[in-house]
Amino acid sequence: MKISCGTDIIEIKRIRESIEELGTKFLERVYTDKEIQYCESKNNQKYQHYAARFAAKEAVFKAISRKLKNKYEIGWKDMEVINDENGRPHAHLQNINIQEIEEIDISISHCKEYAIANVVVVWK
Repeated sequence: MKISCGTDIIEIKRIRESIEELGTKFLERVYTDKEIQYCESKNNQKYQHYAARFAAKEAVFKAISRKLKNKYEIGWKDMEVINDENGRPHAHLQNINIQEIEEIDISISHCKEYAIANVVVVWK
């Protein structure tokens, strides 16, 4: 069994500015419909949740990038970060043909200014 990990941290202000400047164009390029619905439901804290998912997608990319032939093989919406019924985040990969992934474990956190994500991938 092999593992790989990825970590990312981002300033929430950067995501907020992108959303305010580009609006739905940015949201629809980076986030799935389920992610947008979840983040929008957080009202005043929605930017923290958007930033946390952005960091999670970056961390997933870092963790799986060694198996990609090139970085253009994967898009933002090919990774979806949604919470289960207990609130635990999960990363779902779509349109990505990497058969060797056994499990993806993800942890995200945010505060007033930063969001961070850590991803561990267990390989078969």
